[in-house]
Amino acid sequence: MRADKLTPAHGLSRRSMLQGLGGFGALGTLGALTLPWLAGCATPLPLVPAPATDAAAAARLRESAEAHGLAAYRQITDINIAYTGEWRPLIDGIQPEVVDAGFRGGSQERLMPRLGINAQAYRGPKGEKFVAWRRGAGGADLGEVGVWFNGTRSSDPARLQAAALVAEGYGLFLLGPLWLNDRALATRLAGTERVDGQLCDVVEVWLVPGLGQIAGDRAALCIARDTSLTRRVRFTLEGAAGTQGAVAEVDTFEYESRFGVMWPMRSFERVVHPIALPAHDWRIAGLDVNRGYPASALAGPQFSGAAAAPARPL
Repeated sequence: MRADKLTPAHGLSRRSMLQGLGGFGALGTLGALTLPWLAGCATPLPLVPAPATDAAAAARLRESAEAHGLAAYRQITDINIAYTGEWRPLIDGIQPEVVDAGFRGGSQERLMPRLGINAQAYRGPKGEKFVAWRRGAGGADLGEVGVWFNGTRSSDPARLQAAALVAEGYGLFLLGPLWLNDRALATRLAGTERVDGQLCDVVEVWLVPGLGQIAGDRAALCIARDTSLTRRVRFTLEGAAGTQGAVAEVDTFEYESRFGVMWPMRSFERVVHPIALPAHDWRIAGLDVNRGYPASALAGPQFSGAAAAPARPL
């Protein structure tokens, strides 16, 4: 099954948006001084306290998860994926730690959903970057992240923060409601929105912990009325100092059913606050599941054992 195809107007790269967001904390400050129209621009996802449980919102989120293949997803132990994509040049200069343009090209990623683990291997003009991320349980446990550049482990706090944010974000972008459904998160219904002409129900979710090593974030999922597929995810980026206050969104396209799960074969990312800025366009180039490796195979500084082979090309 395939959903709407990405149109030429969306010719941007998904990863560029997430990474370009890193400079908007500073940009917001500058805007308040030199661009008055920015100072009055309200965030679309204010960080307000979580509401009481909304049974209707939780049910709609579950309906979307089931449409994405929840039963089959729960049988998956590991996901092996390859991405290709393009970034907008403007994004590279906004936040160097988040973009890491010298190490950005295609990527191989490995996810172990039950453990909240996502590991990423990038290759760019300056060599190889490896990220190992485990989501925390909340409270004092904000997760664990390791980052290596050409085999050397980094201790740079800004790069570690940014890597954790991006790694957790890519799990959300790929899996949408599947990534969220089993975490008993606070939700509420927030009206409707159109995505590429499709009427969608909006379900807001309070992410605890947030994207990366942060206590909390907020997200809004736009769930298509006709198919229950999640077509857009809007989210805050509180996990890195340079991205705090920013809001971005990812649209997903060209869904295909593989291994019983609906996968967004193409995605597009944009910044929506404090300014509107297209960022990144990427697609899935390889995919397989259930190789059966342990978490230690993703611990860095590279994939090992059964995790090492590239994702099966599509």
